[in-house]
Amino acid sequence: MDYALIWAILISVAVFAYVALDGFDLGIALLFPWFKKEEDRDVMMNTVAPVWDGNETWLVLGGGGLLAVFPLAYSVLMPALYMPVIAMLLGLIFRGVAFEYRFKTKRAKGIWDLSFIVGSLIAALSQGIMLGAMLQGIEVTDRAYSGGWFDWLTPFSFFCGVAVVIGYMMLGATWLVMKTKGDLQRQSYRAGWYSAILLVACIAFVSLYLPYVDSYIAERWFTYPASVGLWVLPILLVVITLGLLRSLQKRQEGRPYLWGLGLFLLSFAGFAVSIFPYLVPRSITLWQAAAPDNSLKFLLIGAVVLLPIIFAYTGYTYWVFRGKVDPNSGYHD
Repeated sequence: MDYALIWAILISVAVFAYVALDGFDLGIALLFPWFKKEEDRDVMMNTVAPVWDGNETWLVLGGGGLLAVFPLAYSVLMPALYMPVIAMLLGLIFRGVAFEYRFKTKRAKGIWDLSFIVGSLIAALSQGIMLGAMLQGIEVTDRAYSGGWFDWLTPFSFFCGVAVVIGYMMLGATWLVMKTKGDLQRQSYRAGWYSAILLVACIAFVSLYLPYVDSYIAERWFTYPASVGLWVLPILLVVITLGLLRSLQKRQEGRPYLWGLGLFLLSFAGFAVSIFPYLVPRSITLWQAAAPDNSLKFLLIGAVVLLPIIFAYTGYTYWVFRGKVDPNSGYHD
């Protein structure tokens, strides 16, 4: 049994679950500057207040799993990405504090709104920059990071950071479409439409740019006939984009968010296809980075027990707090 591959899939599931669930949390904060009314902002925060902290579980699982299961990859990636990782964690702390303190004050509400926005922006931008840094490659010598302190920061990695910010805004807008009504929902439809267009443009640019500058990725995607099966991904991208825009245009409520998740899932699949079988692109494969099989097997037993529990309580939480948010009541009341 290939335990390293199984664990790579499990960690990928955890990372995607984090993006899918915490993405709209961050996106709602990123939309705050376009929603000026205090009552609208109260409702926006109330749509995620019962679930935001539970969504962080998947980030802990992904990061902790990388340390335990792929220690070599962790020891290389962390020195390469120390600054954006620290920035992300600080941003998440500011965002989390703002969730609780904003509802406890009237006089300083603007300060906590700013903390909510800036913390979420830093967290989202840092996540995208880390993604871009991995795609552009990390310098490794003798199984250790050998690059500089700021190698992670390039025009391409920053562009990826902006793309993730836009993507989270799209998820946040489509989440608000599903959870709100009235003028707030109408504004969310518009925000979802524009952010979806921008996100697809960013995906298209990265999809064309990477094969142009990276021969490994170009060979993976354009070597005939081995790559024919991969061409279904750009076709699906067109289908999902049209489905998302059509659902927003027709004022559907639940489908835009699901279509938006589809865009992220396809992007995630494209990322995996572009770097596989490497965990540290072009340097360390997942099998080279993996812990001994005995350790992977032992940890897998715990994962088999814990993952269904996490899925169960997460699903139950969303089920309990399903439906529209009442503007006249709040989670902190």
